[in-house]
Amino acid sequence: MEEVGTFRSAVIRAGASAYLEKRVDSTLCRLTLEEKVGQMMEVVIDVVGTTNAQGLFEIDSNKLDSLFSLYKVGSLLNAPGTVAPTARQWESYMAKIQEASMRILGIPCIFGLDQNHGSTYIQGGTLFPQNINVAATFNRDLARRMAEATAYETRAVSVPWTYSPTVDLGRDPRWSRMYENFGEDCLLNAVMGREMVLGFQGENPDSIDRWHVGTSLKHYLGYGVPFSGKDRTPAYIAPAELREKHFAPFLAAINAGALSVMVNSASVNGMPVHANRELLTTWLKEETGWDGVVITDWADINNLFTREMVAHDKKDALQMAINAGIDMIMEPYNADACDLIVQLVKEGRIPESRIDDAARRVLRMKYRLGLFKCPVQKFKDYPKFGDKEFAALAVETAEQGMVLLKNVGDVLPVAKGKRLLVTGPNANRMRCLNGGWSYTWQGHRTDEFASQYNTIYEALADKFGKDNVKLCQGVTYSEKGKYYEEDAHDIASAVAAAQQADIIVACIGENSYCESPGNLSDLNLSFSQKKLVEALAATGKPLVLILNEGRPRLLADIEPMVDAVVDIMLPGNYGGDALANLLAGDANFSGKLPFTYPSEINSLVNYDFKRSQESKTMAGAYDYNARVTQQWSFGYGKSYTTFEYSRLCVDKTVFHADDTLTVSVDVTNTGQREGMESVLLYSSDLVASMVPDGRRLRDFVKVKLQPGETRTVSFHLKASDLAFVGYDGRWRLEPGDFVFMTGDRQLRVTLE
Repeated sequence: MEEVGTFRSAVIRAGASAYLEKRVDSTLCRLTLEEKVGQMMEVVIDVVGTTNAQGLFEIDSNKLDSLFSLYKVGSLLNAPGTVAPTARQWESYMAKIQEASMRILGIPCIFGLDQNHGSTYIQGGTLFPQNINVAATFNRDLARRMAEATAYETRAVSVPWTYSPTVDLGRDPRWSRMYENFGEDCLLNAVMGREMVLGFQGENPDSIDRWHVGTSLKHYLGYGVPFSGKDRTPAYIAPAELREKHFAPFLAAINAGALSVMVNSASVNGMPVHANRELLTTWLKEETGWDGVVITDWADINNLFTREMVAHDKKDALQMAINAGIDMIMEPYNADACDLIVQLVKEGRIPESRIDDAARRVLRMKYRLGLFKCPVQKFKDYPKFGDKEFAALAVETAEQGMVLLKNVGDVLPVAKGKRLLVTGPNANRMRCLNGGWSYTWQGHRTDEFASQYNTIYEALADKFGKDNVKLCQGVTYSEKGKYYEEDAHDIASAVAAAQQADIIVACIGENSYCESPGNLSDLNLSFSQKKLVEALAATGKPLVLILNEGRPRLLADIEPMVDAVVDIMLPGNYGGDALANLLAGDANFSGKLPFTYPSEINSLVNYDFKRSQESKTMAGAYDYNARVTQQWSFGYGKSYTTFEYSRLCVDKTVFHADDTLTVSVDVTNTGQREGMESVLLYSSDLVASMVPDGRRLRDFVKVKLQPGETRTVSFHLKASDLAFVGYDGRWRLEPGDFVFMTGDRQLRVTLE
């Protein structure tokens, strides 16, 4: 056995430069205890403003000055009322905030926004597909370019910091935030998270220019697998899996230079993460050498005594969290916690050295972002804001992130001249295409702000001709109620309209939601929508299902009734246009599922499940069996063309722990159309001291091939990439046999 240490890699990037540290120390040494504590405090922008007679938010100079004078607050966040202002409004807000902060404190304020899939909180900016769609592209380049565009538009309004990317593992499809991350696999999250950090921040995290913004990774750690499936509820994760899989994306992203990390609101294995010194300080800071900022999520210090019940009161909770490693506290409506922190220091319950460390980390981030030199930008200097170039990128990302799951009889692409009925609750709403974090927190006002973009119906009408495309939804969402409330009074009209159509396009799925309001108790697609599909299928007309949803809703009972299925997930403002291009055949499908699509509520497995989870019926009286079921597998996705894999080979069939392996395979486009193929390389450890995963994704490459074209795809893997975390929590690489798999090919190698 070769032991490879606590982590496979520590932070590659060295700490801040000596010059930068000298500037940070120079600023820190002139601050009073109260001013240091103030740098640790973050409050929402609403506390420094009022709403005028026209319903517009305005900064109140008296409130702003009072906040900085009394509490020395170092950070503000969020859109006013969680509703996106215009770029010009943001420019005005940020100018006033920074003027007051510099005048009163001599230190710039750092302002943060949840720019989760583009300029989600800036009117007129570019909204891209949600991260789950980006994962489905399996295209690193798109992830980085999308983040670059978002950074440009965010910095254009002088906001220097985004709470993104989200690299929680979406391994429970019941979870309401599954669409915010890059799916269920740790490597996919790590690769896409790293690319987004580089896109947001640029190549030099010590000196981030005015075209880029700082990042805050979310939500450290284990947030995406709540035991109940409900948001912000406890998770129970095997310690080895927590270290091996859940930590991996965060490590990759901080290796890329991520400036900050936001903490999981809930508890893991009985300990709230906000109070877990081992995770916040030992793992994240000490064992990696990372010098960034750890920030709480929304009001989570309070949760330590109001919900988690591990602290007696606010003061006790602050002591617990800051000593555990919290550097910045998102209150968000009241900064009086500053007084309690000062008291805790004076009482000896928090060492002043811990306050110095936290304040130093915050100041370091501000220096890295260039805020001391230039706290605000001029919007006129960013002419590409809302540019056609960004729109084209959004369309391309949406196209590559849609997944063709079924296409019986080649009903797709739709031939010219065909008459279409577009139906279902998701057919004519921008809200559904974007999901949560779109102009508003819940995305419920998206149609108001995105009226210039095309819904699915509008895009299909433009593509196939208005005379050939009819809209009759049959089922609609109740916009005044809960996100899941529906009106199904018009199914008969949809069935009648289908008689005049050649093809039915049924747009089903979910309305927009975000966080805890998106919790559900039944993962099945709604009864009304299933009833609509059943009624339409009974017409005998070709039926195409468009799945527009933030998580995979169960539909095993209706899937056999339909001819084609396309999962578009949450493709953003240009999702309707991208779908129209694909259905018409003007673009080709290339997306693959970044999660396992379940078929049964009691079989929610991930692709890397243990072989021991599946057993055949045993002989004798003990009639036991266990089976794993799934609707569609991780990595599954069809195309209008076909691909053949051949000549899978490796440069070393016998290797050693310090070797690098080169694995290659030939991929041929055997169809009649140009197409893109995501080549996914998996490995399987055949025997190990811990029960091994059935297979693990080790790398991926996306290639474009013309009909008849063959390309050799190569992967370079360090032997240590095949290591796993043992029962003792340490990485180990054990001698024995491994199998590499890609496409329908596999080969065996041996570690000596």
